[in-house]
Amino acid sequence: MTQFEFNNNLIGMKTNLHRFAMSLTSDRETAQDLVQDTYVKAITYKDKFVDYTNLKAWVFTIMKNTFINNYRRDAKGYTIIDRTQDLYYLNQPGDKGYISPESDYAENEIEKAIDSLHDEFRIPFRMHIEGYKYKEIADKLGLKIGTVKSRIFFSRQKLMLKLKDYT
Repeated sequence: MTQFEFNNNLIGMKTNLHRFAMSLTSDRETAQDLVQDTYVKAITYKDKFVDYTNLKAWVFTIMKNTFINNYRRDAKGYTIIDRTQDLYYLNQPGDKGYISPESDYAENEIEKAIDSLHDEFRIPFRMHIEGYKYKEIADKLGLKIGTVKSRIFFSRQKLMLKLKDYT
C-alpha cells in the first residue's frame, strides 16, 4: 500500500474513529485528543502495518491501546506507594476540594453513628478506617484476625442500617 493510499484510508476512518473514541472516553475533547494520538501513531508506525491486512482493525487497536495506556498513566499519577512490609498501593486524591454544608452535615451524622457503636465494634472499625491493617488491629487489641474482620463487617452492617438514608 502506498503512503497516499494509506493516508486516504486513514482519513476515511475519521468518523468511525471519533465514535469509538467517544465510546471510550465519554468526553468530546478527550476523544479528539485520542483520535489525534491515534493518527500520529498510525502514521509514525506505518512500516509496522502489514499490507493486505485489515487496516481498520489495526488502527482501532492502536486507539484502544493508547486509551488504556493513558488511563493507566493517569491512574498511577494518583497512586502513593506504601513502603511497609506488605507493600500495599493506596489511592488517595490530592485535594478534597470544597466541602459543602450538606457533606459536612452528613459527615457529622456518620461520626455520631460510629460513636454510637459499642466499644468492641467501634474501636476496630475506627482503626480500620484510619488505615490500620487487619493484622495490626488484631495485634494491638489482642484479638484473632477473624474476630477483627467479623467485628468490622458487623460494624458496617449496623452503620448501613442506621444510615440507610445516605445509601
